[in-house]
Amino acid sequence: MTGKLYLIPAPISSEDIAWVLPPAVQQRIAEIAYFIVEHPKTARQFLKQINSKYALQELNMQTLNEHTLAQDLLALLDPLLAGHDVGLLSEAGCPAVADPGAGLIRLAHKNNITVVPLVGPSSILLALMASGLNGQCFAFHGYLPIESAARTSKILELEKLSISRDQTQIFIETPYRNQKLLGQLMSVCSDNTDLCIASHLTFSSELIATKPIQQWRRSLPDINKIPTIFLLHG
Repeated sequence: MTGKLYLIPAPISSEDIAWVLPPAVQQRIAEIAYFIVEHPKTARQFLKQINSKYALQELNMQTLNEHTLAQDLLALLDPLLAGHDVGLLSEAGCPAVADPGAGLIRLAHKNNITVVPLVGPSSILLALMASGLNGQCFAFHGYLPIESAARTSKILELEKLSISRDQTQIFIETPYRNQKLLGQLMSVCSDNTDLCIASHLTFSSELIATKPIQQWRRSLPDINKIPTIFLLHG
């Protein structure tokens, strides 16, 4: 019998963990002794909050991040193939969604390992829920190009797609470049295009607002270095 691979959404804020993870989910995570994590230090901090049944130094942790090679993924399944349940834990939010993990999960399926997604915070879905934009048809694009001309071209492309498909376009940026991206959206997008800015989700300082570009131009929020989801609909 193989173990089960549990996909664990990590909190995206420093607020009370009970706000984002149900007690039953915390209890299940607390029973797991084997983990695949992005960063062991922050993973242990998280597991300490949920009162793991094991001493933190006893937990078995393997690392999976953007530097992990594809040929090294199979070895990460060894505890599962030996019959141990394993938790896949990213730094914040949901594993394999704008975070490492998809390749490992695909391998788990190929090896007939049961994959169990646990309930928890997803900044992308939280932002979409609260935006008031089309939640029936949407696309997540991750990070836009860094180079200015390429990013302008991409923004225009997404704006056209949103109109032609009635589709909400969702994207993110490295927090310290948020303000620059916001300024570019102001200069590139049409006056009547709707933009939702969803910042610091699940924090007490959470900001979620949807306005036409024309209204945003009058007063822009300071989202420099603040984790933010951008949602666009022309």
